[in-house]
Amino acid sequence: MKVVFRADASLQIGSGHIMRCLTLAEALRAEGVECHFICREHPGNLLDFIRNKGFEAFGLKPVVNADFVDRQVLQGDHLAHSDWLCATQSQDAQECAALLGGLRPDWLIVDHYALDMRWEASLQKYFKHLLVIDDLADRKHICDLLLDQNLGRAEQDYVGLVPESCHVMVGAQFALLRPEFARLRMQSLESRGSAMLQHLLITMGGVDQANATGAVLQALKACSLPDGCRISVVMGLKAPYLTSVKEVASTMPWPTEVLVNVTNMAERMTCADLIVGAAGSTSWERCCLGVPTIMVVLADNQKPAARALLSSGSVLLIELVQDIPACLPPAILALAQPGALLEMSERARKYCDGLGAERVIKRMGDRNE
Repeated sequence: MKVVFRADASLQIGSGHIMRCLTLAEALRAEGVECHFICREHPGNLLDFIRNKGFEAFGLKPVVNADFVDRQVLQGDHLAHSDWLCATQSQDAQECAALLGGLRPDWLIVDHYALDMRWEASLQKYFKHLLVIDDLADRKHICDLLLDQNLGRAEQDYVGLVPESCHVMVGAQFALLRPEFARLRMQSLESRGSAMLQHLLITMGGVDQANATGAVLQALKACSLPDGCRISVVMGLKAPYLTSVKEVASTMPWPTEVLVNVTNMAERMTCADLIVGAAGSTSWERCCLGVPTIMVVLADNQKPAARALLSSGSVLLIELVQDIPACLPPAILALAQPGALLEMSERARKYCDGLGAERVIKRMGDRNE
């Protein structure tokens, strides 16, 4: 079987779409499936990272000197995230057709908020099946399978947006997590018994365009962390504020390390007593490991799932980066109360077991039969 992924990463988009597609691609490769990627060469793209993982990745040049959003509005083709594409849907489809015509995949997997059924229909002759990965439920598709891994999402949210024959997979039980999260789940959950705040982990995604990491470090200076506490910060190599964060880290009252492009994130999370982290796909990694979390929303599309996690008692929530200085100290104080960390861990762990990729691949196999 052959699978092609169409997804992007950039300083604007972040890295989450590519990372969850890579998780699925690696799980498929373990089953003997041949996987390829098509990505536009935005600033902050991850094409080299994908290739270093052993996958063939084709780059699409950004189309320059064109006002894509205005053009798509005039053509009736505008979507809420059209500016993420740096091309019109028709331009992107034409470039993808040249590649898909040679690859002829059994499955095309699309994880992109700027693409909808018009793009999919124009390429339909080049693939057998279509899987769409989405979080928004704001546009139509002609897919065989749709995955929305967010807590609080219901199949009914996609009624009228996908064909009646489409199988919709919703909820964090389908979250695409790397296998080490399921492997370390029991170890992490068992370690929550002491529930002492000795190790704080800060992770705001690979890009952190808003420098939420720097804001968190500055706000922590006003917090009453235990004397023996240590802080770890995880960032991507292309994060624009990496140098600034390292400078702030060197001034912290507690031992603070800045780690770049880590390859053992599950182990890092397992060893953390509390995470201050971005909303988005990593939410389900933290739930799988039962790590208590103060969550920061970095994009509007993250709010529904973040609020659902807040309602479940699985996180404390900061909805705006500019609210970090005011909201982080009382959140830290609340979680310093006896039993608070353990209670949050026990609520979070119920929503994700780390086996989502296996469930998705099974549904793909069922469709192939």
